[in-house]
Amino acid sequence: MEHYKTRSVDHPQRQQPERAPQRRPDRPIGGVPAQGGGRPRPAAGAARGLRVRMPRPRLTGLGGGLFACVAMTLAGGISWLLFGGSLLAYGLLFLPVAAAAALWVRPADLITAPISAPIAFAAGVWPISGGSGGFGAEVMGIVSALSLHAGWLYGGTLVSALIVVVRKAVLISRRRLPRRAA
Repeated sequence: MEHYKTRSVDHPQRQQPERAPQRRPDRPIGGVPAQGGGRPRPAAGAARGLRVRMPRPRLTGLGGGLFACVAMTLAGGISWLLFGGSLLAYGLLFLPVAAAAALWVRPADLITAPISAPIAFAAGVWPISGGSGGFGAEVMGIVSALSLHAGWLYGGTLVSALIVVVRKAVLISRRRLPRRAA
C-alpha cells in the first residue's frame, strides 16, 4: 500500500511560500534585448512574418487512415466529375495524399501510414472504377481498376513508406544525440 505525503494545515511554519517565477532582465519575454537598454525589439522573423510553415497536425493512426480515405474518395469524385473518370488524374492525386498522411501521423503511429495508403486508394477508386449493373459488376470494376493501375498504388505506398522511414530515422538520431554529447 502506498502512502502519500500530505501537507498539514495545523503547522503553517512548515509550509513553503509560493514563489513567482523570476524574469531575467537580460532576456525579455517575446523579443531580443535592445542595444544600449530601452524597450526590447521583436524577434527578426516575427516582425516581418517570414516564418510561414506547413500545418503540422498530429493524427492518430486511425485519424490518418480516415483522412486518407476521405481525401481519396473526394479525389475519385473530382476525377470523375472533371476528368471523366481518369485513373491518371486519380493516381496523381493519390501521391500527395499518401505523402500528407505519412507526414501528419503521430510519431507513435508511423507504421499505420503505409498500411492505410492502399486502403485509401481502394476506397476512393469506386467512383471511377467503371462498374455498372449491380453489386457484382461494381466489385469487379473496383478489382479491375486496382489490378490495372497497381503502379499508382505501389508508387503512393512507396512514397508513404519512404517518408515514414526517414521520419523514424530522424527520431532515432534525435534520441541518440544527447547520449553522444555526454
